[in-house]
Amino acid sequence: MRVLGIETSCDETGVAVYDAAHGLLAHAVHSQVDIHAEFGGVVPELASRDHVRRLPRLVRRVLAASDSRPGDIGGVAYTAGPGLVGALLVGTAFGRSLARAWGVPALGVHHMEGHLLAPMLEPDPPAFPFLALLVSGGHTQLVGVEAVGSYEILGESVDDAAGEAFDKVATLLGLPYPGGPALAALAQRGDPGRFRFPRPMTDRPGLDLSFSGLKTFALNTLVSGERDERFRADVARAFEDAVVDTLVIKCRRALRATGLPALIISGGVGANRRLRAALADMAREEGATVSYPRPELCTDNGAMIAYAGCCRLAPGACEPRRFGARARWALEELKPPDG
Repeated sequence: MRVLGIETSCDETGVAVYDAAHGLLAHAVHSQVDIHAEFGGVVPELASRDHVRRLPRLVRRVLAASDSRPGDIGGVAYTAGPGLVGALLVGTAFGRSLARAWGVPALGVHHMEGHLLAPMLEPDPPAFPFLALLVSGGHTQLVGVEAVGSYEILGESVDDAAGEAFDKVATLLGLPYPGGPALAALAQRGDPGRFRFPRPMTDRPGLDLSFSGLKTFALNTLVSGERDERFRADVARAFEDAVVDTLVIKCRRALRATGLPALIISGGVGANRRLRAALADMAREEGATVSYPRPELCTDNGAMIAYAGCCRLAPGACEPRRFGARARWALEELKPPDG
């Protein structure tokens, strides 16, 4: 089965073609960074309008790159939630319209299920069951994964997601949007020994996380100093080290609690080099394997939606004519595909 995937949950427009027999054939992503940079964050109305502009040409591009014609497509998958409602509705309406015109089924996909399954697009995918760390701008969750659609939330952030905290602290540091990558670049020049930030909720049992306090700690540290380039770099490094250490501690705890043999990391923050290196070292110490999607598939993209959609469309999943978008959608509401 060959599936066209469409991702429009926030500020990236992603389209891809995935073939069940031959893998990922083509994908393309358009980032809206330039549109939102002057506002310091995503403006939902502008995001929705840009998705409308970009989707037709991206679909044409990936169809050509994958040597596909509409008659070759067996289904259309689109992100139905969670995310910005207006942006989701653009992808939903566009995807279902294409499916109707082509006479194929359409299916709404959970955005976080797409991220969770993104490592399956790599040449050496992990085997079920495994532990997943989903770490992005909107979500930070530890998930026990038995199979496609069989998920248990083991722990999650009780306030800011890790990526959200990165962006907020980047703003405090005067860094440009998007803040996460800019903060990581600044942290590379920082002294790891100058400041030590707390590792939130690591001194108590459980797998939940918290990152809001780190933002406040960073603010208080910045207020106390001169805020020159070296000082800002040292604060960035202390913040990044605190987030990385916290995630490593919680992942280690989850691996030991569940006995799962493998860890996968996905979501935009999963592209952070320091986090990848630290989790790889920890997994090695615990005798577990660790897997990541390639960096370009860590951020929002159509490839993960096409793959997740194929997993459900291939067994014969279908949707009623009525459709909508869901700003909030719990991952545990999903069920395994029929088949």
